[in-house]
Amino acid sequence: MSKTELLDPGNYYHIYNRGINGCDLFTDNKNFEYFIKLFEKYLLPVSDIYAWVLMKNHFHFLLRIHEENEFPERGKLKGNKPVHQYFSNFFNAYTKAFNKRYDRTGSLFEKNFHRKHIKDTRYLQNVVIYIHQNPVHHSFCERASDYPWSSYNTIVALNDTKIKRNTVIGWFNDVGNFIDCHDKKREFIKIEKWLELT
Repeated sequence: MSKTELLDPGNYYHIYNRGINGCDLFTDNKNFEYFIKLFEKYLLPVSDIYAWVLMKNHFHFLLRIHEENEFPERGKLKGNKPVHQYFSNFFNAYTKAFNKRYDRTGSLFEKNFHRKHIKDTRYLQNVVIYIHQNPVHHSFCERASDYPWSSYNTIVALNDTKIKRNTVIGWFNDVGNFIDCHDKKREFIKIEKWLELT
């Protein structure tokens, strides 16, 4: 990405990144759990989450950055930090913990996390499917529902969640169509090109 896109309030973004040189970001369940815990600590105060997946060496989020009046501390970013600083703090906190646990040093993530501004519902639908189909594409499972480290099962369940489930289901009209759209065989490379991810 030649120019880093700003994260503007009120906009949806597909956020993704991978381990530096393709290295693993997660080696056991505790890594996945801690990453989610840090996500909630650092990013939920400044964004809403609609879909996510954590793979061994990369991740994807679909987020909406809060409007200015939704930010902590009376509608202002804490300490006047720009939104991307919350993301940097999140990645740095995980890197520090990961490095300490595995006795490693240096960067863990690729330098700049990728962000794609999303402007229409069709794109939102396809990003949700793309995110949940990642484990299927990479042969971790046969169906999106079989993979434990994504938002798919949370969206189709009735349990309390921080994910904006009703909004996501609304993009697909109902839960049945959400499931049907995820169960259809799709050409992953074509979706990546359509989403301008390659």
